[in-house]
Amino acid sequence: MDKLVEGENAPRNPLVAAPALAVQFFLIPLVVVGITVLVYVGFRSLLTDQRSAQDYLLEVQSGGTSRRWPAAYELSRMMADPDVRADRSLVPALVKAFEQAKDDDPRVRRYLALAIGRFDPPMPAEAVRDLTAALEDPDSETRITAIWALGSSGDPAVASRLVPLYNSEDAGIRKMVVYALGALPGDAALDTLATALRDETPDVRWNAAVALARHGSGAGVPVLGQMLDRQYLEDAVERESRMDEDIDPVSDVMISGVRAAAALKAEDLRPAIRTLSEDDRSLKVRQAAIEALQDYGS
Repeated sequence: MDKLVEGENAPRNPLVAAPALAVQFFLIPLVVVGITVLVYVGFRSLLTDQRSAQDYLLEVQSGGTSRRWPAAYELSRMMADPDVRADRSLVPALVKAFEQAKDDDPRVRRYLALAIGRFDPPMPAEAVRDLTAALEDPDSETRITAIWALGSSGDPAVASRLVPLYNSEDAGIRKMVVYALGALPGDAALDTLATALRDETPDVRWNAAVALARHGSGAGVPVLGQMLDRQYLEDAVERESRMDEDIDPVSDVMISGVRAAAALKAEDLRPAIRTLSEDDRSLKVRQAAIEALQDYGS
């Protein structure tokens, strides 16, 4: 009994106690964390979609009604990957699917048009043909995405089909037409872009000024000057910024204007850009202005 008492009262050796403490305060929590990570990875592996572009394309062609447009959407997103865009074998099947979707959910055609337009130019003739036919589609959003895709085609002959669409009463179509004409090579649409500088819709005017700058024309410099004026834009831009999202449409317009002015090296706008580089409340605008001044050579 005395020995038991002596054992209880004897001082503990910290070196003997250390392993027990390690198990209690380190190894057990580590095991718990490890199990948690394994469970998380397991669920993620179940939820992560590993399908290829060909898989999505097959679902667009033969999937159920509720799955075709989500598959087309995912396919259009995948086309942002240069490795996917490099697979030119996708083009014939994509064009065929776009043609076959005439009577399908309009969203299928919209997303397929986006996917086709993301291929690096030159665009195959059959794709240009079917997208041009889609300019008569009854769905206005499909027409807009077809216009965008044609603007990405690299084919200057497309401009002659897009110019008449600038007469549309739909400001969204006019805006996309102006954007597409600016993206296409050649000067066949410069007169239309110059006319668009006087459009009643601000977005159209801004797109026209940037498009002209892409073609090396300074005809839109006065409009670019308005795009550098935050106070003016706060009243002109209808969309509102949201504090919970990294979206600032006013700053986006300003950055486009800054870059277009720098591409032209428009001396009239250099002082405004310098002021933006020092004082604008948006860090993105200030950074764009700093880079623009470097392009100016100052």
